[in-house]
Amino acid sequence: MRLAVAGLLLVLLLLQARLWLGDGSIPEVIALREAVEQQAQENARLDERNRALAADVADLRDGLEGIEERARRDLGMIGEDERFFRVIDESRR
Repeated sequence: MRLAVAGLLLVLLLLQARLWLGDGSIPEVIALREAVEQQAQENARLDERNRALAADVADLRDGLEGIEERARRDLGMIGEDERFFRVIDESRR
């Protein structure tokens, strides 16, 4: 009888050890779930960025307004009938 109890106790300890320390253990599952959540957040951020870039591409394909906006913002374009005034904020110096 004692041998059977000792054997069952040994099996229980081995199963518990595998549950807490082996492959697919509880801590490993928790870490994997956190990694999946972080990856999902990163994917959502990248999806938003992709949507913005796709909107930019569509705008550039459809008309000159998008091209003009980019030229103004990135290259400092000024139209023929426009005047450029540069305002320097003295408090930032």
